[in-house]
Amino acid sequence: MRSREPWRLPAGQSRAVPFLQAAVLFAALCIFARSAALVLAAFLAAPVPAAQTLLHLGQQAVESRAAAASAESVPEDVSAPSPAQEADVPVQTGVEQYFVALQPDEARPADAGTVTEQQFGHGSGEKYIPCGAGSIKNNTRQTAADIAAETAQPLPFAIEKDSAAPQVLIMHTHATEDYRLSAGLWFTPGDGARSTDRSINMCAVGRVMADTLNAAGICTLHDETLNDYPSYTGSYANSRAVVQQYLAQYPSIKVVLDVHRDAIERENGTRCAPVCTIDGRQAAQVMIICGCDNGTSVQLPAWRQNLRFAAAWERSMEAKYPGLTRPVLFSYRFYNQDLTTGSLLIEIGGHGNNLNEALYAGYLAAQGLADALLS
Repeated sequence: MRSREPWRLPAGQSRAVPFLQAAVLFAALCIFARSAALVLAAFLAAPVPAAQTLLHLGQQAVESRAAAASAESVPEDVSAPSPAQEADVPVQTGVEQYFVALQPDEARPADAGTVTEQQFGHGSGEKYIPCGAGSIKNNTRQTAADIAAETAQPLPFAIEKDSAAPQVLIMHTHATEDYRLSAGLWFTPGDGARSTDRSINMCAVGRVMADTLNAAGICTLHDETLNDYPSYTGSYANSRAVVQQYLAQYPSIKVVLDVHRDAIERENGTRCAPVCTIDGRQAAQVMIICGCDNGTSVQLPAWRQNLRFAAAWERSMEAKYPGLTRPVLFSYRFYNQDLTTGSLLIEIGGHGNNLNEALYAGYLAAQGLADALLS
């Protein structure tokens, strides 16, 4: 007859057995709970849809800036060594912290493509209008006198230094454009000069520029949406929608920079790298592109204001870093430059430059921009 006393075990059975069974059941429940948590975390960490890019990246940048400003008011505990100090490793500062290890010549394939370097100067003649130590190449019907008069005007907007409200947006219509990763003047055959890896494509350069502007007290957001992937067609429609989202959420934004790179190639397939030397280090040259209203298909009612901005940035960069810039290209281009009075496109080097040259150029361009915006 079975006992009604649940605590009494059948003869010969140890009391450890139920406890062991309970322990196994508890462990299984813990494993299940951990798995569920991991699945939930993975779901929450999934890539943010393009429509939510603004909230995810923009608000994150504003909150990060506010947190950094708050941290500055907390005294640093000088008695506690940093991890780098503990490991006796020098801490990298400035633009060097962004540089990557480039492929040595030992990795060069026998059929590698060839790269040549060239420093482009500022032209002269009726097409070129002096702009400080730089110049503007006029490919429009506007007269040189009209352009010169317009570029002498002040900026059409004012930047609020040390404001928590975003002032600048950096984005990339062709985000997958990238640079060579070789230290020598060669590139791998079949290299299409594009990558979805944000650590080596235009997003890497934009990140340096945004960090530099933020360090200068100009609140800057950086959008890393791959607007040209998976399809190159429609890139500008995609980036336009992204910018409009930011402007709607942050009406404080006055400057929108579309950061690209150029692609200069000779007839024989040799790639050309526009270069200069600044403070003993080689950098990619940069080129601002500013659109003009042609009265028909290209309608940019604020082209004059954008041109003032382009001229101010050109003057600042070339005065601070002689040789960094190529002439501003002033032409009948659209590039979504109707969205603000501070909308410009800038080419940071070309596909012949290596990534470190481009990162350095982005840093220098942002330093020049900070001076132009805060002067």
